[in-house]
Amino acid sequence: MPDQPNTSLESTKSHLVNGGSITHTLAQLSDSSIYRDPLIDRIKRMKIFIVDDEEATVLICKRYLEKAGYENCIYTTDSTKAIDMAIDQSPDLMLLDIRMPNINGLEILKLMKQNPVLRDVPVIILTAEVDPKVKAGALEFGAHDFLSKPVNSLELIPRVRSALTIRSHLQQIAHQKADLEKQVKSRTKELFQSRRQIILSLARAAEHRDNETGNHVIRVGVYSALIAQQLGWKPDKIEMLQQAAQLHDVGKIGISDEILFKPGRLDPEEFAIIEKHCMIGKNIIAPFDAKERDALRAHARLGEGILHIRNSPLMIMAARIAQTHHENWNGKGYPLGLAGEDIPIEGRIVAIADVFDALSSARPYKKALPREKCFEIMKEMRGVKLDPKLLDAFFKCSSKIVEVQMTLADDE
Repeated sequence: MPDQPNTSLESTKSHLVNGGSITHTLAQLSDSSIYRDPLIDRIKRMKIFIVDDEEATVLICKRYLEKAGYENCIYTTDSTKAIDMAIDQSPDLMLLDIRMPNINGLEILKLMKQNPVLRDVPVIILTAEVDPKVKAGALEFGAHDFLSKPVNSLELIPRVRSALTIRSHLQQIAHQKADLEKQVKSRTKELFQSRRQIILSLARAAEHRDNETGNHVIRVGVYSALIAQQLGWKPDKIEMLQQAAQLHDVGKIGISDEILFKPGRLDPEEFAIIEKHCMIGKNIIAPFDAKERDALRAHARLGEGILHIRNSPLMIMAARIAQTHHENWNGKGYPLGLAGEDIPIEGRIVAIADVFDALSSARPYKKALPREKCFEIMKEMRGVKLDPKLLDAFFKCSSKIVEVQMTLADDE
């Protein structure tokens, strides 16, 4: 379909062909929408605030501005009202006199710089003052430009246009930045939720094969977070621990079901196999070495994305937990035989959470113990298997832990 002719342009051509004057033609062009500058239209709608104790100066500035198309002008001759009016009206530009009674222009500038709503509003100083110190003070407090009094329209309009143009560009940049931050925040939330689900899925795959032990991994994560909260950890680190703790038994992927779900006690050989799940888990989660990384990258581009996740602080913490959550405070745990504070604190915290959940939950080889019996056994483990100080933190938040236990109880 052919383009429709622009009637305004066709009219102008016809006018010139028929001998119309250049002056009239230019007027037609300036009125035509195809020659309108959106930026000029935008700044003409911006709000200008005039602050001067001389009413004559205010009225002159207002008349000049309105004649130039700036119709959104407000003003005051009372300098004591300037800040409150500016906060209420949110101007895009201020024309400000320096010499005023009660509160002068420099004091207003200083107050504006201290106010987050007003600090970025450009200010053009109206003054007959020629003292360099006064001008230096105005610049120090953020003045954008200066206009000598009495005000001349040939100076006022270009400087107003320049200040508002800069203001408009900065506002556009701020809006674009805000939109970008919103998109990044939304995408980050999506990635966070996806990572959370992947971690939970991997943890459940290792822990209970088709949900046979229910919410164990979730409970251990929440118990661990509550202990860390009691210790005064920062929220972001608590969140990381809660997710990482869910992978504490991921190494059970490498243990056969016959051993994991054996109803009776394990014999020494079987228990030796169970002990291997800590190192298996650590090796599953821990970052690759350079040789492994190169091999995986050569195999598939997908490997690079996996490596990026696995080198994250969260996965490094998860690897430490998987490796050390069966170490004992007295050094007689496995797989490394670490003791006391040589055991990473994440491993010590998850050990307490895991012990409580193991005691209080039914497993294929045992029934759940009453809560008080669980607490009694854990107190006996103080300084033997469990860190005494962390165990104290556990009992201080035990009411919250019991609440989580009831909320996330496994289905019968």
